[in-house]
Amino acid sequence: MLKTELKQDSQGDCHNHASDQVSPSANQYEQDFYAWTQEQSDLLRLGKWQALDIKNLVEEISSLGKQQKQELRNRLGVLIGHLLKWQFQPELRGKSWRATIREQRDEILDVLQENPSLKPYIGEAVQKGFRQGISLVLRETPLDIHDLPLECPYAIAQILDLEFPFE
Repeated sequence: MLKTELKQDSQGDCHNHASDQVSPSANQYEQDFYAWTQEQSDLLRLGKWQALDIKNLVEEISSLGKQQKQELRNRLGVLIGHLLKWQFQPELRGKSWRATIREQRDEILDVLQENPSLKPYIGEAVQKGFRQGISLVLRETPLDIHDLPLECPYAIAQILDLEFPFE
């Protein structure tokens, strides 16, 4: 169904402007995202290039790439936060912290394996993840910002090392 609007011109007359029409796909994108994705997938599979909602497809594909970067940063934040807790609260070390460190590390390695083009981004992701990790520590522990390092104390190799920091 095409969306059309009646607009008044300077003389008060109403006109139906074809340029104001929204394609069925674009309208569906706003009203039922899941149905839109299925329709676009079918159109791609069938090679019906002219019927594709290119504007929104570009937006969504770009968003998927950003989600992978965000996934990497977020998991690094949780991992680094727990590494900091492990380092700065040795008396509270426990099975759950160890499990969280291992789980996040495994997930990070999976993200990098599935998205090898993110490897050059890992240095930047570690720095952003470090800031998230500091926030996690401040939120979950009695530690103060002055108790924590200003920069990430862990090398990328340590962060990804399945045995670090366990003795």
